[in-house]
Amino acid sequence: MTIQQNNHFEFVSQNAQQAALLHSAADALEWDERTGMPIAAGEYRAEQVSTLRGLAHQKRTDAKYKDSIEQLFNLVDKENSTDLSVITIKKLHGDLQRDTKLSTDLVKKLATLTVRGQQQWDSARKNNCFEEFKPILKEIVNLKREVGDRLKEGTDLRRYESLIDEYEPCARTQHLDQLFENLRIPLVDLIKRIGISNQKPNPNLFRQSLPIEKQRELSRMVAESIGFDFGRGRLDETSHPFCTTLGPHDCRILTRYDPSDLATGLFGTMHEAGHGMYEQGLDPDAFGLPLGSYCSLGIHESQSRMWENQVGRSEAFWTWIAPKLEAQFGPQLGSQPVSELYFAANEIRPSLIRVEADEATYNLHIIIRYDLEKMLIEGTLGVEDLSEAWNTRYHQDLGITVEEDRDGVLQDVHWSAGLFGYFPTYTLGNLIGAQLFASAETAIGDLHQNLANGQFDKLLEWSRDTVHRHGRTMNSEEIVKNATGDTLSPEYLINYLKNKLEPLYGI
Repeated sequence: MTIQQNNHFEFVSQNAQQAALLHSAADALEWDERTGMPIAAGEYRAEQVSTLRGLAHQKRTDAKYKDSIEQLFNLVDKENSTDLSVITIKKLHGDLQRDTKLSTDLVKKLATLTVRGQQQWDSARKNNCFEEFKPILKEIVNLKREVGDRLKEGTDLRRYESLIDEYEPCARTQHLDQLFENLRIPLVDLIKRIGISNQKPNPNLFRQSLPIEKQRELSRMVAESIGFDFGRGRLDETSHPFCTTLGPHDCRILTRYDPSDLATGLFGTMHEAGHGMYEQGLDPDAFGLPLGSYCSLGIHESQSRMWENQVGRSEAFWTWIAPKLEAQFGPQLGSQPVSELYFAANEIRPSLIRVEADEATYNLHIIIRYDLEKMLIEGTLGVEDLSEAWNTRYHQDLGITVEEDRDGVLQDVHWSAGLFGYFPTYTLGNLIGAQLFASAETAIGDLHQNLANGQFDKLLEWSRDTVHRHGRTMNSEEIVKNATGDTLSPEYLINYLKNKLEPLYGI
């Protein structure tokens, strides 16, 4: 009898997918909270989400489910098999080991607190007042410390590493520290050389008044052109762009627009569309199972950053989109040469806002957050000192002064949502994305000409084959090695940035 023919296998698979159904219902409520929920509905929404998360956790830790998983795992534990059913059981068994360390009450408490936290963050950001956010952030940090302590039981993990493990399994701070330092040093040198260059793009090319309705139309057209399926997804707006999947055929991407900056909405949309296309490339029939789930947030971010940067900031892309800008905005942008548009899309300058940062400085934003949240969770930095520590690092690392909390410690939603350990996956995604794109260039051959012609399907098909279709039946290291023939290295991203930016800036 094969594992798949075992009665326990069918029960385990159904149970895992039912838990995913409950989580997706909670995700739908959280999507609504971030897009259109009345402010007064917040407390009840927290109870709704908490109840659904709690029910999902009960499903994932139920005694009958646990017994079935253990019996199946004992049958396959020693097998080194590529059989999908064997991989499924091993992955679900790993999930179970993690889930059973957390009580349902703790899961519900965290869900309630983080819904409230996001509402408090939103208010504090609008009011530009970190003091307003401090009390609930302290509660969230303390609760995440407790979660970290429970998750690290029986392992050799540090508290913070046990939280990273949820987003990037097997990532360790010693490796991340070294990886980020090997990236930071050449980045700082490149940024310094660009800063003293006399060759600069026109800083006002994208920073001019452009109707938001026209920007919306452009963003939808671009998202659809690169491969986002609007029959299985939609594009909306929010204060902090994100992507969420509410079911196997229901992917929601959200962006934001600035009436005086085209880049905010355009690149934000391409970024989230990259996330969305990954979700749409997973097996819909396996939603809730390893084959139908994303591998890791580092892999997820590699897809969004690749479409935003390697595609969206390429000369080929601007060759394709230039006539469409003229049709959409008239002479304001249509009269500009492709070379000027391309240069403007690659403006390098230290800035305060992470989601609007250029490719070269972006990872410095992430390294700052990684260092600070690591100290918060390990207890070497208190919430009361967070704003000052943030501002100091921005001055030291990027040479800029934070004048307002909304542009500093309050600019990201992540900590209000309890997403500690999430930030390092952004830089991992940049590294992986650059390495994947380099392999796609070799495999496809005429990739840049395809992009210039608006033929984005070959890159999407290559990504589907090498990344999307595997779900999380392979880990991130295996996906990178399988797709590129190499282990993860910062050299691909460094070489990509140098090869593009040094000629542009004449350095």
